[in-house]
Amino acid sequence: MFLKEFYSGTDDRLNISAEQGSLFAKEMANDFNPLHDMDAKRFCVPGDLLFAIVLEKYGLSKEMTFTFTGMLGHGVTLDFPETDADQFEVDGSNGKIILQVKRSGERVQDKALVEAVIRDYVAFSGHNFPYILVPLMAKENVMINLTRPLVMYDSMTLEFDHLDFDKPKVEMLDPELIVNGKRGVAHFNFQIKSGDKVVGKGFKKIVISGMRQYEEGPMQAFVDNYLARKETYLNAMDK
Repeated sequence: MFLKEFYSGTDDRLNISAEQGSLFAKEMANDFNPLHDMDAKRFCVPGDLLFAIVLEKYGLSKEMTFTFTGMLGHGVTLDFPETDADQFEVDGSNGKIILQVKRSGERVQDKALVEAVIRDYVAFSGHNFPYILVPLMAKENVMINLTRPLVMYDSMTLEFDHLDFDKPKVEMLDPELIVNGKRGVAHFNFQIKSGDKVVGKGFKKIVISGMRQYEEGPMQAFVDNYLARKETYLNAMDK
């Protein structure tokens, strides 16, 4: 239960406060998206925290797909069903479906393996901005709306050859960005290795709205501000 500091509640009904969601984003995922700041007007619980809780509660399956159906703010109670089904939903007290999960194949509940997969995937996912997404946008000559970034975590998949491995390491494969007018869809493709052997693969899909022509100066200023916020936070932790 290494995630226990990031939520509260019972086994099947959980709450994630803005403080807990922000703590996970910064200290587990190294993600400094302003939407995950606990005082943000449009605060959003990190999708990777929901992914992590699902793995902690239900274990790791050979094939898994997670679909995020909307942004989750604070103050919403989440219903994690007690189920062995191949498909299930995580519902919110706001009457909305928050997350859809599909799984198939072998399942394991090995706590050490589950934690290792969570930690390495979340670290990989949290670095997507700016190190992967910004070069992708520059290549396609587009960028996000810097005054109101609309970047949504749409879904992610995991596929393993087998579940008899340890010390997983997520490695980036070639990412791609498909642009259609002001809308973009990015796939961050990755493989998972144990030692020098590939044991799995997957991708993270994000959807971007309000895209516009790339401008290097404003984009770099945005990135510099993001990295400065990160450095300020990390320096404060060291004191």
